[in-house]
Parts: sequence; C-alpha cells; structure tokens
Amino acid sequence: MEIFKKFSFIFLVLCSALSANAEVQRHKFVIEATKVKRLCKTHNTITVNGMFPGPTLEIKNGDTLEVLVVNKARYNVTIHWHGVRQMRTGWADGPEFVTQCPIRPGGSYTYRFTVQGQEGTLWWHAHSSWLRATVYGALIIRPRDGESYPFPKPKRETPILLGEWWDANPIDVVREATRTGAAPNVSDAYTINGQPGDLYKCSSKETTIVPINSGEVNLLRVINAALNQPLFFKVANHKLTVVGADASYTKPFTTSVLMLGPGQTTDVLIRGDQPPSRYYMAARAYQSAQNAPFDNTTTTAILEYKSTACTAKKCKASAPIMPSLPAYNDTNTVTAFSQSFRSREKVEVPTDIDESLFFTVGLGLNNCPPNFSKSRCQGPNGTRFTASMNNVSFVLPRNFSLLQAHQQGIPGVFTTDFPGTPPQKFDYTGNVSRSLFQPVPGTKLYKLKYGSRVQIVLQDTSIVTPENHPIHLHGYDFYIIAEGFGNFNPKTDTSKFNLVDPPLRNTVGVPVNGWAVIRFVADNPGVWIMHCHLDVHINWGLAMAFLVENGVGELQSIQSPPPDLPIC
Repeated sequence: MEIFKKFSFIFLVLCSALSANAEVQRHKFVIEATKVKRLCKTHNTITVNGMFPGPTLEIKNGDTLEVLVVNKARYNVTIHWHGVRQMRTGWADGPEFVTQCPIRPGGSYTYRFTVQGQEGTLWWHAHSSWLRATVYGALIIRPRDGESYPFPKPKRETPILLGEWWDANPIDVVREATRTGAAPNVSDAYTINGQPGDLYKCSSKETTIVPINSGEVNLLRVINAALNQPLFFKVANHKLTVVGADASYTKPFTTSVLMLGPGQTTDVLIRGDQPPSRYYMAARAYQSAQNAPFDNTTTTAILEYKSTACTAKKCKASAPIMPSLPAYNDTNTVTAFSQSFRSREKVEVPTDIDESLFFTVGLGLNNCPPNFSKSRCQGPNGTRFTASMNNVSFVLPRNFSLLQAHQQGIPGVFTTDFPGTPPQKFDYTGNVSRSLFQPVPGTKLYKLKYGSRVQIVLQDTSIVTPENHPIHLHGYDFYIIAEGFGNFNPKTDTSKFNLVDPPLRNTVGVPVNGWAVIRFVADNPGVWIMHCHLDVHINWGLAMAFLVENGVGELQSIQSPPPDLPIC
C-alpha cells in the first residue's frame, strides 16, 4: 500500500509538471458566406471568419482547445479536428450524425478537447456534405515548452495547404450527383494556400509566395485538403527531407516528390541550397482509377529566394523554374514513397491480436429503382454509383447521432452486426462477377471491447474500377505494418509485416488493386467512423464505424455529453 501511495504521488507530480505549461486556447469560428474571387469569377463561398483557407491554429502538445463555432451560413455544419485522438472526448470529434447532430443555421457549439502526446501537423475541416471544399485550415502542434523538435530547428515554418476549387457551389455539385446517380463534376483547379497559381486564368497576381534565404533550412507543413484527389507535390530543383506525417515524427528520408492522399499531412525540411532565383512548387493529380474523369490541371506556388542576389529585377523578370511532376498514373513512384516511411525508433506494435478483421473497400453500382426516371440513373449502363466496405454501403442516421444513440440506449438507430470479414470471398482484384456489384445499404457498427488489440486488412477491389483509397480512422492513430498488390494472402504476406518501426498514421493509402494492414489498440471509448477520405466515396457509402465500449472506471469511459451539444 505504501509503495502504491508513493507511485501515485510520483504520477501526480509528473502529471502536474506536464500540465504546468499547458494552456487553454480559445477561438471563435464564424461560418459564413464570403465573396471569394477565383478563376475570374466571384462566388459566395462558405468560409471561417471570412478567410479562405481558414485560420491556422497553433498550439503546444498538452494544450486544450475551446473553439466556439457559430453557424451564420445557410447549410448545416460541423467541424472535425482531423487526426486529434480525442481521448474520451468523442463529442468533440465532429463528423455529422456520427458523434453529433449538425450545427443548424443560426446555431452554435463549442468544441472542447485536449491534444496530448501528438506533435507535428494536423488540420481541421467541415465534416458535413461537401463544405470542406472551402472550410478548412491547419492545426499545428509544437513541442511542450522546454522541449524541441527531433531535428535541427528550422529557420521558418510554412503551412502548405493543397486544396481543390470548383467554379461552382460545391454543395450544388454534390446535390446534382446525388440526384443523377452519376459521378460528380470534377474540380476546375487545385490550389496552394487557397490560390490556383500562374497556370490558371486570372490567378497569377495572387500566386502564393514562399520565402527562403540561401543556406537556411525551412519546414514545410504539407496538407492535402483536396476533396477528392490524391496529389503529387514537388519543388523545382530542391530535395525534401521527410521528418513527420500525421503528427508523428518519422525516420528522416530524402525525396524529390511527395504524394499525399486527402487527409494526410507530411512535414518536410527544405534547404536553400540552389542558386538564388524563383522556383515553382507544384501539385497535380495522382489518378489511379481507370477511365475516370479527373482534374488534370497543375497548381503552383513560388519558392522565392530573398537573398541580395535575387532582389534585383532579374529574378522577378525571369519565369520561375518548373519541376517535372510524375505522370498522373505513376503508381511506382507512389509505392516507393509510401514504403519509405518508418517510425523514428523501435515501437510497441500490438501483437497477440484479439480482433483480426478483413475489410474490402471499393465501389459498386446500384440497379435503377423501378420508381426512378432515367435521368436519376446516369451511372454506367443506367445504374447509380455506390460504394461499400464488406458489401455494406454505410447509411448515416438522420434523427440522432450514432454516439448519442449508443450513450442513451436509443433503439433502432444502428445495429452492431457489421461483418468482420467479407460476406462472400471472391477474387477481389480480378474480374469480379456483376452479381457482386450491388452492396446492401445499412447502418452497421462493429463492436470492440476496451483495450482489444485490433488488426485490419484493408483490401481494394476491382469492382467498377480499382483505386487508391485514403482510409481515415477517427479517434485513433494506427501502425501501417504492410502493404502490397493483388489479393492479401495470410500465408505468404505476413512475412512482409514490419513489427519493429512501422509508421504511425491516421490515414492510409490502400494501394490501387492492393491491400494494407493496420494495427491499433482500442483504448478510446466512443463511436468512431472509418471512411474513405475521397468525399465522393463517403457520399456513396464507403465507410463503417467502430463502437468501442467503455473500460473500467472514469478514465476508461467516454465523458458525458456537453450541455450545448446540438440536437437533431
């Protein structure tokens, strides 16, 4: 008993030492329509505080955020803090009808949560319809006071938010696609920090400029905030040293090109080691789905040397140097890049797996319902596009959030029979029978006991078309222990598992026509959605949710819902 008291005292001292420098940061986000001009045309764009992109939040590991969100727009809205663990604070996670009902026009809600044990770059975005096309911003988490980066302190830091712009109202675009059953119109431009750049009409005056001095090392915090497109990113003539991803430090490696799926972040060091001049940083699509239309444009910003040699007119007069980007379908480059990621040190990967799950991820086609006109079935051969995991196309509830229904024991909102393996085994990446194209709609959750060690094989399918799917799990980070092509084979592919230093991520790019294996410990009670971060696929149902049960006592149980939680 005496020893226990002593340990308790030491634990309390450590906790108070850690929290001594922690701050509570308070912000107000006003969601409102703002006039934004891009590509020669002005739109009434939904923004936060009139800014596009929205404000960058800068905090320290251990800080608490309180963000009052006031909805002055005409649409429902929620805000998701992408990649934040939300330990026991699921009510602040943000996905509409999963952890909360939306904030209605005229309503408000305060998100309160503590960021603990995470450092690097995350981001926040709307999690309601397609509002995140313009409602997003960076969330930067620095080390605690007195602690430092595990790499030399950069001279300056620049968030690089890669976005996607429609020369239309994005909500109208998705509503039209929902009506017709066809794929939505592709975007008209990509953006860097909200600006399309020199290669688009009416854009070159506003092109984003990123300053650098000769000899200095700067940190670029790259975020793919695009709605539907994985993107390559490159800086002309400069190498990039990757030092972090999804707010976890990585073993440094050097590359000339990055590829980020929507939702992913990558921290890179860039050295001012080239002749003083202006260099384009550019991003364009990685498109793995065959015969699918995509936005084939290129966004640019300018890396501009600030040294004396470059302030003369000659730098401004000459056109910036352009990088050569990979071909849009260069899967080999993507594979080499994603397989370079390692954790900085040896990590404790969960072994002795309690839940060994196998989820197919992919598209599908629904036959045209008898009561629908042809104009509502404009998918391939008169069908409607859909998507699923393990043949279940996820349907969000409308009258309650899943977390509310779970916490209050409201019947009839969801079931807990999501299949842990595909209902039918088939050649996932081969020629799939047309009879397997139509999934079953449902609001099915998979139940996990608190503390259970989970492994999930995520398997792409070639139904309609194979594609690289960025799969994001809310409320958790996970280790990506392996990835490969073809059908996952438990007999031979387990030999590829990295159980020593796999990377810790919150979003995994499941390779086109391939698979990825992730592991995590279910230590955060609540309801957590796992979905494809291509928003077109979420609308079609490429999602599921875990119900993680409470453990023992208060510290292993979800907190009570806040009093201002929006009601449906």
